[in-house]
Amino acid sequence: MSSIPTARDYNKASVLDAILSEAPLTRTRLIELTRLSQPTVSRKVDELRSDGFLVEQGVDAVPRRGRPSTYLDVPGTAGHIVGVAFGTRTTCVLVTDLRGREISHVIVPSPPGGDMETSVKWLVDLIVDTADSAEGPLRQIVASLPRRVLSIPTKSGTPELAKTLLESEFQSAIEQWLKAPVMLESDATSSLRGILKDDASIGNAALFMLSTELSFASCTDHEIARGRTPAFGDLGGVIFSGIGNETLDGLLSTAGLLQFAKGRGLDLEGIEALWSRPQDPAPRADVMEAFTTAIVTAVGAVAVTLDPESVYFVGRLSPLVDEVLPEVRRRLSQSLPVVPETRVAPQVIGLSVAQGAANAGVVLARSRLRESVLEARNEVEIPLGGKI
Repeated sequence: MSSIPTARDYNKASVLDAILSEAPLTRTRLIELTRLSQPTVSRKVDELRSDGFLVEQGVDAVPRRGRPSTYLDVPGTAGHIVGVAFGTRTTCVLVTDLRGREISHVIVPSPPGGDMETSVKWLVDLIVDTADSAEGPLRQIVASLPRRVLSIPTKSGTPELAKTLLESEFQSAIEQWLKAPVMLESDATSSLRGILKDDASIGNAALFMLSTELSFASCTDHEIARGRTPAFGDLGGVIFSGIGNETLDGLLSTAGLLQFAKGRGLDLEGIEALWSRPQDPAPRADVMEAFTTAIVTAVGAVAVTLDPESVYFVGRLSPLVDEVLPEVRRRLSQSLPVVPETRVAPQVIGLSVAQGAANAGVVLARSRLRESVLEARNEVEIPLGGKI
């Protein structure tokens, strides 16, 4: 039976938090971070070393009086995290340690269609192969998906309910195969996570992922915003672009924009030809005008509802956003009293989303490990190194 955590338990959890957040670090730095006494830190370091969550290695190069200070680090055997960007065109699997440091990654073409079982088996095999060199237990998997990457027919009522059931089945299947907790989130959310990780000063922001489909994410006070249902953030299908009856999804996704361009007389083999090859100037100008209007509409919609300081664009259509941004900013300045900073965020297709997903996995695993420290005082002691 569990007892109430003691001050000693909280001290141990604080030391573990600091090590997982900043390792490798010295004992001196650990004392600064935790504000605990040197004897307390030494005891907790010994306990965590015994639990398998800490190793000592290297020597601090800065000259100091007394015995040289060694660095404390998290060993690979403490476990690993998997971040997945499972897109319609490419899939990236990234494996990191508990500090978020990369162990390995692969970027491969996504499988063409297939049923649930086939898709799950393919992804599981890819994860297993990529994590082959990782040590310790698999602590967490976070998989980022476009809104309709799993286009498997279903009769489960409304589209929203069908999507919820489909994602639940997909998540459960991966958990059963790999025996590890799985969280699913949108590719836009993972992309924004990566931006937040690299810039702690970001408070309120919005992000549009312009790829095969349009997806959206936002944050408030540096925290990812989440809705009550999967419909949260699905702006593309319900907001009109300002061009005829076209929705945002019809002009800000590669599939939608390609179809629109063909309707304007541009016979493109792929959407990349719109900016990589010479095109008939008149129909291209029509397409770019429609695209510009859609970007202005999208930014305006989130500016007046969410009031973000920054709006980011990422995805395959980023080169087009770069081209029209000056005109977008000019138009926004005429309709908004304060224009949010609007720009394209540089990203590596697939990898950047997987990095954001892995970062979410690291945070989840750390939280679970902290809870295990505070709950470990049982009649029979639970080893922290065991699977949680």
